[in-house]
Amino acid sequence: MTETTGYSRLQIALHWAIAALIGVNYVMSEGMEDVFEAHMEGAATSTLTSSLHVWVGIAVLALVVLRLILRFVQGVPAALESGKPMLAMAAKGTHAALYVLMLLAPVLGAIAWFGGVDATAEIHALAVNVMMLIVLVHAAAAIFHQVVLRDGLLDRMIRGR
Repeated sequence: MTETTGYSRLQIALHWAIAALIGVNYVMSEGMEDVFEAHMEGAATSTLTSSLHVWVGIAVLALVVLRLILRFVQGVPAALESGKPMLAMAAKGTHAALYVLMLLAPVLGAIAWFGGVDATAEIHALAVNVMMLIVLVHAAAAIFHQVVLRDGLLDRMIRGR
């Protein structure tokens, strides 16, 4: 993986598109448990909301895979030096957890929906909730960097190189 001074416009667009799709899907997930149970019983469950939830999840998976490919091909900016190794480790761990959960949640959802595996539906819901908690930590850290530390970290995900 190469290092660079900033994210490309495509990396930035993917970051915000994935964030928006995850947010939309999280809001649309209300009632999906009931729809899934009906789906498992063979009932007709194709509503606009359930169809959108499934296909938005697949879009998230595809865009995250594309984002990871770009990450390895185009590189990423070096982490900001804070002089605090624990913070650097926490940032690295948070990003790794986000990538794992952004891949795992839609895969588990697809296995549950298309494969009819009930157990993965529960793990999918747990993975999504954990991911949303980590997203909140990620967003709070970005705002902290921008407002308190004033180190320009957030600018790297707003302005392209």
